Amino acid sequence: MRILLLGGYGVFGVRLARLLVADGHDVCIAGRSLDRAQACARDLGCRAMGLDRAGPLDAVADHQVVIDAAGPFHAYGADPYRLARAALAAGAHYLDLSDDAAFCLGISALDGEARRAGCCVLSGLSTVPALSSAAVRALAGAEVPRVIDVAILPGNRAPRGLSVMQSILSGAGRPMPVWRGQQWDRVQGWSGPADYALPGGLIRQGWQIAVPDQRLFPAHFGADTVRFRAGLELAVMRYGLAAFALLRRRVPVPVTRPMVRGVKLLADALAPFGSGRGGMSVTVITDHETRRWTLLAEDGDGPYIPAIAARALLRRPTLPAGAGPAVEAVTLAEAEAAMSDLRVRSDRSVTANDPLFPRVLGDSFALLPEQIRQTHLTLDRSRWTGRCEVQRGTGLWSRLLCALFRFPPASADVAVEVTKTVTPRGEIWQRRFDDRCFRSHLSATSGRLQERFGPFTFTIGLQVRDGALHYPVTAGRLGPVPLPRWMLPVSVAREHVSDGRFRFDVELLAPLTKRCMVRYRGWLRAKPPGDPSRPPS
Repeated sequence: MRILLLGGYGVFGVRLARLLVADGHDVCIAGRSLDRAQACARDLGCRAMGLDRAGPLDAVADHQVVIDAAGPFHAYGADPYRLARAALAAGAHYLDLSDDAAFCLGISALDGEARRAGCCVLSGLSTVPALSSAAVRALAGAEVPRVIDVAILPGNRAPRGLSVMQSILSGAGRPMPVWRGQQWDRVQGWSGPADYALPGGLIRQGWQIAVPDQRLFPAHFGADTVRFRAGLELAVMRYGLAAFALLRRRVPVPVTRPMVRGVKLLADALAPFGSGRGGMSVTVITDHETRRWTLLAEDGDGPYIPAIAARALLRRPTLPAGAGPAVEAVTLAEAEAAMSDLRVRSDRSVTANDPLFPRVLGDSFALLPEQIRQTHLTLDRSRWTGRCEVQRGTGLWSRLLCALFRFPPASADVAVEVTKTVTPRGEIWQRRFDDRCFRSHLSATSGRLQERFGPFTFTIGLQVRDGALHYPVTAGRLGPVPLPRWMLPVSVAREHVSDGRFRFDVELLAPLTKRCMVRYRGWLRAKPPGDPSRPPS
């Protein structure tokens, strides 16, 4: 095919050009700098031309495919799809490597025009969302994934383009919507670090940033949770960016082009450190299994990965008509075939899910009613809402303890919401009674449930009796210091089912006096899911 590649001398564009030339396509590298385009074209043995996206676009008429690998796509101004419309007017296919969610979503407005022209218009034909969605589908198969987790983790010696750096800096410290536990939440860009294992025993850290996956995957795949992170190999760069993100949460620091160039100079100065090994991780959690696909690119070949989806698509004899984001535009098999001549390896693994309460209770867990079991099968985050009555002890000692643990005030009828979040060590339970909130951290130690409130940790001897789950306190400590039994609270707490509804009845008796400290009882049900197609603006 005759292909016009805008930005073909950039970090990712030049690698896409090299792959397309190797596949026998007639490639023309284009950009605002004719000198750079010609230098790159001489090296690859292809054509070159000067072309400004904001200028005349008559040259697209001589090509069958137009690819935009330039960016930054979030900064394309009032007419972001000018190049795509010019390609359609010339009867050419249009593809781009956008990593901007709004840009990828918005291109669907050209769907009718693309179908009438019999042309393919795809945005995001890159690592995200094209390659990531291909991996999700391969892992999920025909099942609906409950949790999707994607991470891109480049090596420090991988070249960095100004457009990608501007995109990451622009999102640092800014609020972004994420779909978690069937609801839209807000997090800050470059926050929430997590570790990822790559082939060869490599461990890399990723941080949350905004990409099309968070906006597109919830509705497309029907997942309860969609997470995405990106990483930097060097700790000084990761935490330096975290400090910048923290600053931007408090001060609206603008991200200007001179700033991006300055940051790039600093990053380039650190290029001799670290490695050129980069990778990608895609995890799908179903009801019973955690399935993972990981990729590791050896020195020099990591920056080819964003070009793989476009290469794979253009190996097809025909392209699909229509316009939209490049979700499942290629299959994982096609993508892996398109990287077979690179120094890249990929692995797959499957492990059985091991939720906290089934692990602690063992076979007894199956004896519980379905309504109780469902509340203890959280795979990432679950939310439960209902009503309850709260009683408080009246003695001074009980009131002091209630204030210390932030237990809710007395109320005959109050709205309650319980949010359970899975962590690497267990679960966090956040209980909200109107505007009063308290949380605890649950984990398993030596087969026993531990619940921590601040510096206090209690061992809970979970018991299943008469179809109910009981929570007696059997031991405790303050920090590392064990508490004597006379200093332990008494927990008369149970979960049970009545009239087909999950119910709880929790009474805590104060240490020493053994008088009521707090009692709350009521019912819960799963919180109705939000609309995955309508993230907050």
